[in-house]
Amino acid sequence: MTVELVYDKDCPNVKSTRMQIIHAFNQLNLTPKWSEWDHEDPECPKHLKGYGSPTILVDRKDVSEMKSNGNENCCRLYTDQDGRIKGVPSVEEIQSSLIKAMNTPKQGIISTGKNIFSVLPSIGLALLPKLTCPACWPAYAGILSSFGITFVNYTPYLFPLTAVFLIFALFTLFYKASSRRGYKPFLLGIVSTILVLMGKFLFSSDEIMYSGLVLLSISTIWNSIPIRKSDSSTCPACVSTGNPIPLSHER
Repeated sequence: MTVELVYDKDCPNVKSTRMQIIHAFNQLNLTPKWSEWDHEDPECPKHLKGYGSPTILVDRKDVSEMKSNGNENCCRLYTDQDGRIKGVPSVEEIQSSLIKAMNTPKQGIISTGKNIFSVLPSIGLALLPKLTCPACWPAYAGILSSFGITFVNYTPYLFPLTAVFLIFALFTLFYKASSRRGYKPFLLGIVSTILVLMGKFLFSSDEIMYSGLVLLSISTIWNSIPIRKSDSSTCPACVSTGNPIPLSHER
């Protein structure tokens, strides 16, 4: 879950908005944690520049369900449940957005599962033995028939099937790589694919093949690790009177 505060540095409602965020987190027994973006900051993402000040986004959705105007910055006003106009969003609005975000399955987790699943067929095919010895076929047939399975010599299809599934695994590493961990996991995947194919079908070397499978698994996990936007720091403005509130605040 990502929480972002968009503001102008001369906005008089920023401090009150921070306190609203803290109250919303505390009432849900969560550690307050969010990122802040100044409209004038060159690093401020373009999709945030169209929101008025102050605006709170939870998983990139406005807590008041207002869309970006896409143009110049402006002051932001909110209407509470009693119809009164205020310069800050209500605690209830923030809480509702936090609860909704916590109950929504994260795409990153789903994507991670898909990436890992895409590698499993390649690993399974690479681990299948090549039936290159015709004298051994009766033995294989006898073992399989004891389990009620008909013997089939799959060796002619092993290389193309393994290659196809490895290419599919590489595609999952390449697709939208720029929005995840870049193209380094994809390049590592190419190296691992070459090692698997050479170790399995060219040199018949288990060491080379297993090295390739390990590297392929590493590249997939590496590609699935979410990116942290920024380092954590402490915000002195987010300490209430009395006991300080535990806070992890990102900028």
